[in-house]
Amino acid sequence: MPHVITKILADDRRFELPDGAGSDAVHSDPQYGYAVTQLITEDKNQSGTGIAYTLGGGTHLVQSAIELLSEPLVGQEIEALMSDFGTVQRAMAEHHQIRWLGPHKGVTHLALASITNACFDLWAKARGVPLWKLLLDLSPEALTRLIDFSYLDEVLTADEAVSILKEKAATRSQREHILKEGYPGYDTSVGWFAYSDERIMENARHAIDLGFTAMKLKVGSPQPERDVRRVKKIREAVGDDVRIMVDANQAWSLPKALEVCQQLASMQPYWVEEPTQPDDILAHQTIARAIAPVPVAVGEAVSNRVMWKNFLQAGAVGVVQADCTRLAGISEYLAVSLLATKYPVKVIPHVGDMGQIHHHLVFFNHIALGHEKLFLEYIPHLREHFMHPAIVKDGAYQLPQEPGCSTDLLPRGKH
Repeated sequence: MPHVITKILADDRRFELPDGAGSDAVHSDPQYGYAVTQLITEDKNQSGTGIAYTLGGGTHLVQSAIELLSEPLVGQEIEALMSDFGTVQRAMAEHHQIRWLGPHKGVTHLALASITNACFDLWAKARGVPLWKLLLDLSPEALTRLIDFSYLDEVLTADEAVSILKEKAATRSQREHILKEGYPGYDTSVGWFAYSDERIMENARHAIDLGFTAMKLKVGSPQPERDVRRVKKIREAVGDDVRIMVDANQAWSLPKALEVCQQLASMQPYWVEEPTQPDDILAHQTIARAIAPVPVAVGEAVSNRVMWKNFLQAGAVGVVQADCTRLAGISEYLAVSLLATKYPVKVIPHVGDMGQIHHHLVFFNHIALGHEKLFLEYIPHLREHFMHPAIVKDGAYQLPQEPGCSTDLLPRGKH
């Protein structure tokens, strides 16, 4: 039966964290939260849930923006809506009055992420398949119609995207074994900024016991020697074969980033994440050239495809941590994945299990776009709040089976 959207609900969900969890050099005491969109249909048993990730404060502003932007979707049938979703999303993003509040960033873009993700969730549920299968089963032409290619014309057109997808389709079967093997994860919860040295060493050993072979440490201290000491301690705890990433969460100026990265070089970090202000593309370019072959990783605060275009054009990023709960949802994420295929660089999304949707998207990226199988971030602090939390076994994400995007949250008070 057709699935017509009859009502749209927006919600502000916030969750307290255990002592010290989530802390970094800039965000000392975060909540984790979601701005939630729920698309209600005539079928009371079928709804779509979309999320945009926040750090708690101001989530109600995104909730209000969802209510404002989503009005045109009422009365729409989901198959018809998704048949040319790129055009639909562009119309929402480019509203002649509302776009002034962005454009393509901030509160309104987070709202667009939540709305978009709800549309994909409802579409996958209506077809009775998980998101990864929905995307893999689409023709190249149908998939590109999901994307707004505006402002990308000089580097990536819809026709070129179709060609990329068709070219990669020829070797899909060589990569489909990943559906049985699972997708590797890396553990971020090892090294929160507020954790003691003893705790990060204990966490690192525990991560190894759980099957992880890569982990991340928060850096960016006013005393760089603290960062250096903590990286050394984790290296001592896990040995030389484990990959260790460092994440400054935008704490450094360009001169400070260059200074501290030089001190960290002997520890052989697998990447340096968010070394400076996220809009400063030329500073990232300078850092990337200075620390090569260690790559710069960015993404959680790179808010739109145009910024990604510029980062890639400038050679300012080596690890694309695109986040469909910060970009304009799954649609814009697909645009960034295609850009990264063309250039190419590594794609390792931000917030794996906290974003839930990304453990669908990494399977799609590897099979449909030929992206290298690397790993996906693991931060387990919100698992208990989802109806179908991502399953991680022996350090690897297992293939989601339930229809949709895995974004349904349990009702308040039920976890």
